[in-house]
Amino acid sequence: MELMNANELLLNGEQQATFIQLFNVLAADIHLTARSKGFWENDRNDGEMIALVHSELSEALEGIRHGNPPDSHCSEFSSAEVEFADAIIRLMDQAQARKWRVAEALFAKLLFNKNRPYKHGKQF
Repeated sequence: MELMNANELLLNGEQQATFIQLFNVLAADIHLTARSKGFWENDRNDGEMIALVHSELSEALEGIRHGNPPDSHCSEFSSAEVEFADAIIRLMDQAQARKWRVAEALFAKLLFNKNRPYKHGKQF
C-alpha cells in the first residue's frame, strides 16, 4: 500500500459519506433496540450515560488483566473486544438520542489530528 499524504484521510469524500450514513443507520437501530428494552422510558441523564461508557471500558481493562479470555456472552470474541463494542453501542445510542453528529465529528477530528505536531508538541 502506498503511503499517503499525512494531511489526507484514507477514505475519500464519497466513502466518508457512506460511512456516515451507515453509522447513523446503525445508531438508529441501536437506539430503537434500547428503547424497546425499556432503557428510554424516561429521558436519560447524559452524565450517567457517559459513566456507563466508562464502566464498559473498565470491564475491558479487567478482562485484559485476567488474560483477555473469551467473552461469556459472545465466546468467539475476547472480553476486551466485546466490552469495546458495548462502549461503542452506548456511545451510538446516546448520540442518536441527542441527535449528535458523531460520525461527522469523527472525520473532522481525524483530519485535525493528522495536522497536529508530533506528540502534539508535548514531551510525553
